[in-house]
Amino acid sequence: MPGIAGLFGAGDRIECVSLVRRMAKAICHDRSATPKVQDFPGIDLCIGWVGDNADDRTPVAGWNAANDVFLVFEGEIDGARPRDVASLLRWHEERADFLPGLNGWFHGLLVDLRSREAVLFNDRFGLRRLSFHATEGALYFSSETKALLAVLPQLRELDRRSVGEFLSCGVPLQDRTLLNGVSLLPGGARWTLHPGRAVVRGRYFDPSTWEQQSPLDVEDFQSAFQETFDRILPRYLQDGQGIGMSLTGGLDGRMIMAAAPRGGDTLPCYTFGGAYRESVDVALARRVAHCRGKTHQVIRVGNEFLARFPDLAHDSVWVADGAMDVSGAVELYVNEQARSIAPIRLTGNYGSEVIRRNVAFKPWHFPSEALEAECARSVLDAATTYVQEARAHSLSFILFKQVPWHHYARHAVERSRIAIRSPYLDNQFVSLMYRAPQEAWDSPRPALRYVAAKDRRLAEIPTDKGLMLYPRPVLSRLAASWKELTAKAEYAYDYGMPQSLASVDRPLSSIRPERLFLGRHKFYHFRIWYRRELSQFVREILLDPRALCRPYVDSVGLRKTVERHVTGRGNHTLEIHRLLTLELFHRLFLDPV
Repeated sequence: MPGIAGLFGAGDRIECVSLVRRMAKAICHDRSATPKVQDFPGIDLCIGWVGDNADDRTPVAGWNAANDVFLVFEGEIDGARPRDVASLLRWHEERADFLPGLNGWFHGLLVDLRSREAVLFNDRFGLRRLSFHATEGALYFSSETKALLAVLPQLRELDRRSVGEFLSCGVPLQDRTLLNGVSLLPGGARWTLHPGRAVVRGRYFDPSTWEQQSPLDVEDFQSAFQETFDRILPRYLQDGQGIGMSLTGGLDGRMIMAAAPRGGDTLPCYTFGGAYRESVDVALARRVAHCRGKTHQVIRVGNEFLARFPDLAHDSVWVADGAMDVSGAVELYVNEQARSIAPIRLTGNYGSEVIRRNVAFKPWHFPSEALEAECARSVLDAATTYVQEARAHSLSFILFKQVPWHHYARHAVERSRIAIRSPYLDNQFVSLMYRAPQEAWDSPRPALRYVAAKDRRLAEIPTDKGLMLYPRPVLSRLAASWKELTAKAEYAYDYGMPQSLASVDRPLSSIRPERLFLGRHKFYHFRIWYRRELSQFVREILLDPRALCRPYVDSVGLRKTVERHVTGRGNHTLEIHRLLTLELFHRLFLDPV
């Protein structure tokens, strides 16, 4: 995966270059990529990056015409990766501060030899992560924590508070990582580096800028909603190398399809599907694609994925630095297939979060039986920390905490295989959503009205939740109720299977009752897989003597948890997800090399 790594304040120039070269090599996962290093002895700074300007997923770097300003930049602006740094450097030289005008997901380093200073920065949401470790005299930073471990072996230690938060919430909170001493730059960071001085940790964007806007009334908001989405979407449809649409039965992808040009050979559509049956997503996405004159195909998750799961699980933990649990193996698999359709994936990701303020992660009471006592207490503490953080403005919590902490994990896994685009984190669109009237906060109506205004036929296709702008009184209600019932039944049979029913399900396994419940809405089913196809992998990893000796687990309780699940006497799917992830993180990042 592309990235940058650097060191400020190391002192000795030769040592600094050597350390950064090792850091850059640690994040060079493609044999064809070339680590590059540039040092700035007058600023006591060295930066390394991976790749070259010809690769669509690697940083761009270069000097201005006078060779006194240097920029390395990784990410996208307005949905597209800059082809070179020339335009960015011109923008910088024309403005006193060019960072607030950047619209996208990115991070980078700007070095100005004239003023003998450098600026380390990231996008305002922090979706393009930068991790760092600060000592009294130096700042180590990188887009991947594995680069820091390459030169700072003393960081190979878990942060116990972060472990509790990961087990409870699925992610560490408050810009922490799983590693003790490694933190994340907050979104919108502008950290200024001057030789011989402490790092000035500033920000170029404050969420209060958006929060303080006055709300619009319903009709003015709807008008602005439609006008803004019409204006921004063409940025994300720029076809440099080919774009495919990752389409579901949901409303957010539907908005994109309604506004995208109809017909033609562009924007082939695809949907991720499972092995049991044709899901609601597949059936509806096919109808939507054909309504707009687009091709459609299904990327299925079945036996091939299960055979590859051990390797994909390792890769999921590796590429996201442990931020994504092993279920990210599914995302690796489907996005590999998607890249063969088109190198860029356009998606409705973040639409429900931004438009309808959907909170996608919350604390979970991780059963303490498998945990050591202090770790079990840290799980309880995580819920308190989460509640404190959630007291923020509802949309700001989603954008500036949920996005960089929770959504980053899946985003990192996805973009390790394919370039990702979504219009729903566009600065102009997000700014408008802060002005939504309260009655629109949790309502699908603005999006439904937008689709209807663009294509009335498309609006007549119900969503995966049975939503329509003009529902048929009886039929629409019955259809929506059936979809809700089957979705709840599928969850109850899969992740949400009560412990009291798991043992009842066991004697029925020979008649495979999952064929009745699974596959209508989801395309992966780890409760069943951990009992059957993946049970050997679960046992090999979690019952290994190394796993049973980890400081955060109770070995007796862990054995019971694993055996109850794989023998069908209990449902411990989420516990296994997170404990497998921590064990693989240990082996990949912490155990002696």
